[in-house]
Amino acid sequence: MALPDSLPKSVRIVEVGPRDGLQNEPGDIIPTEVKVELINRLSDAGLSYVEAASFVSPKWVPQMGDASAVMAGINRKSGVTYAALTPNMKGLEGAIEAKVDEVAVFSAASEAFTQKNINCSIKESLERFTPIMETAKANNIRVRGYVSTVLGCPYNGDIAPEQVAAVCRDMLDMGCYEISLGDTIGVGTPLKAKKMLEVVSKSVPVEKLAAHFHDTYGQALANLYAVIEEGIAVVDTSVAGLGGCPYAKGASGNVATEDVLYMLNGLGIETGVDLNKLVATSHWITQQLGRSNGSKVSLAIGCE
Repeated sequence: MALPDSLPKSVRIVEVGPRDGLQNEPGDIIPTEVKVELINRLSDAGLSYVEAASFVSPKWVPQMGDASAVMAGINRKSGVTYAALTPNMKGLEGAIEAKVDEVAVFSAASEAFTQKNINCSIKESLERFTPIMETAKANNIRVRGYVSTVLGCPYNGDIAPEQVAAVCRDMLDMGCYEISLGDTIGVGTPLKAKKMLEVVSKSVPVEKLAAHFHDTYGQALANLYAVIEEGIAVVDTSVAGLGGCPYAKGASGNVATEDVLYMLNGLGIETGVDLNKLVATSHWITQQLGRSNGSKVSLAIGCE
């Protein structure tokens, strides 16, 4: 059976495990050498984009306090983008010093979520990015934008697609080369995801959009397939399903990279990622963290 013509020939996987996956890990601080090896293993598995660190205050995100040491320790592989989250100018300055390839900034489509998360309005959050965008451009560093709560908010409930589109358009106009659409609390369903993308893509070309879907209600793969059918060709994932949102009740974490890769392989969509190496990495990191593996594919394949 032929695949639908609407499906892309290839999908770029943005691996967020080392940052989004580890930033809220409870307990002891994860050793720098573990983070470094995780990033090296991920790039060795064929992932061409790894979000490696977050340059934030250790007071607020203790697990990311060694961002500079992590960036200094990795084996930089040709053709791999090593990115970092930089929520403010101090973070950007640290990232530039650490020779990060790309940086990311974030806002949300929900006013209540933005207030709870970063203590300001959406408009204020975007205004704060102006000096970051200017400095990044001056240093030839591309900026990726994240928009949270695109399919629902823990405080406001449903979010109007038009609101999502407005924030995405603002971020694109500010200079973000790509906008990642985040279902932060994982409440979306395929039809809802398609309807949201239909509205957003009228304001921002689909080629400049990515999907960052959490699996709280077990809908992430279905939602991803739905938006891939509509032209999305960049997907954010986290090895072993690490991570989650501290503001999302019952959030089970990001969608697992292995599970997405297995689906894409089954669709004949190219990613350049080696599933067996990825599964081995998945089992390794969960053993290092002393936690269960959140990937159904890794559990099915098992650990050699």
